[in-house]
Amino acid sequence: MRSLIRLCILIFLVNFEITAQKGVELGAWMGISHYFGDLNNLYRLNEPGLAGGFIGRYNIDSRLSTQLLMNYTRIRGNDSKSSNLFDQRRNLSFYSDIVEICPSLVLNFFPVIHGRSDYGFSPHLTAGFSIFYHDPKIKYNGEPYHLRELGTEGQPSNQEYSLISGGWLLGAGMKLDLNYRWSINVDLNARFAFTDYLDDVSKTYPNFGTLLTERGPVSVALSDPSIPSANGEKIGKTGFQRGDSKERDMFVTLGIGMLYYFGRLDCPTISHPE
Repeated sequence: MRSLIRLCILIFLVNFEITAQKGVELGAWMGISHYFGDLNNLYRLNEPGLAGGFIGRYNIDSRLSTQLLMNYTRIRGNDSKSSNLFDQRRNLSFYSDIVEICPSLVLNFFPVIHGRSDYGFSPHLTAGFSIFYHDPKIKYNGEPYHLRELGTEGQPSNQEYSLISGGWLLGAGMKLDLNYRWSINVDLNARFAFTDYLDDVSKTYPNFGTLLTERGPVSVALSDPSIPSANGEKIGKTGFQRGDSKERDMFVTLGIGMLYYFGRLDCPTISHPE
């Protein structure tokens, strides 16, 4: 019985020690991004963009951390790179620079204690929110144009979609300690956006006569840049489907980060009977 009690006390103390570590981690990461939406509905991976940012974490214990990401991401989509013949003929494209803030939680599968090789690695899950600024653009005749300002789907002036939006952040990754202070983190994070206009494409083609009058010839050209058929007919007709508003856009980042740990390991005080 005494042996069993001692074993239980030992397990409790070891578990307490494992969960005793707290502290702040700060670092940076770099990687690539991919967009998925109306201009990449086949989930192809042939248009990566640059991504990177800063990571701040507070370790509540060895398993759970609060996290704040501040990121920059370049996304792009181009119908001409699709294997779908209809998409190729539709011929829409865009690129966008996204700046985001992501408050989130990180849950380690295994306890992580800095400086302990036996507790220096764990896969983890991430869940939270993304609040971001985006601005879909395109180069036309050598000049960059902001697509939102052109009302390419017939949006009335001052009633265009917002450039500030948000989404759910879900991800997975792993953490590997190099030593007591430094660790490597690999993360794959997906943002399921609340907007369908990351790519400026969502609903139907507008009335081109009205668009020409209100926005000008560049708006008309970029609203329907489709490749004409043999008889000169283009895809865009008023009210015809331009995108799929039932499926909202998303973007994903894959990156490697280095974090520096500012905390310390406070081992529990064990009192000895006199």
